[in-house]
Amino acid sequence: MEERIQHKDIIAVYPGTFDPVTNGHLDIVARSSQLFHRVLVAVLRNSQKSPLFSTEERTEMIRSAIGKWPNVSVESFEGLLVDYARQRGAKVIIRGIRAVSDYEYELQMAFMNRRLAPQLETVFMFPAETYSYLSSGLVKEIGLLGGSLGGLVPQEVESRLRRISPSSSSLRK
Repeated sequence: MEERIQHKDIIAVYPGTFDPVTNGHLDIVARSSQLFHRVLVAVLRNSQKSPLFSTEERTEMIRSAIGKWPNVSVESFEGLLVDYARQRGAKVIIRGIRAVSDYEYELQMAFMNRRLAPQLETVFMFPAETYSYLSSGLVKEIGLLGGSLGGLVPQEVESRLRRISPSSSSLRK
């Protein structure tokens, strides 16, 4: 008979570019921290993308926002997600889905990850309804154009966007 793993023993990886982290991401982190023994927020270092924030900045912003969850940590990685997850002893990959448009891409990735690493399971999580429309891309656009980011991102993210925004004087909570 196969040994059953208790949820308390499961390490989960929540990967992404998090450029920048949003309250929608943090909603998924909060709920994941209640389901899994340990959650690793894995910030992707991808040389093919040109993020607004460096990997180090993205990692710092997430660290400043996750202090209330002692079983959550942040690391950066590059290469295949399944290799990173195996190296960390993870059994679960967490993926956030906001809309049907996300689902098709995420399903394709989950099947490929399963093919590459059958021992890893992908768990799809939906953010709270409040954040179902929220994306890092929208946050960057609003922030860089001087719009209000109150309730959309942690204060650290809003502060950093203010510093680089040409319209920084009009960014408000």
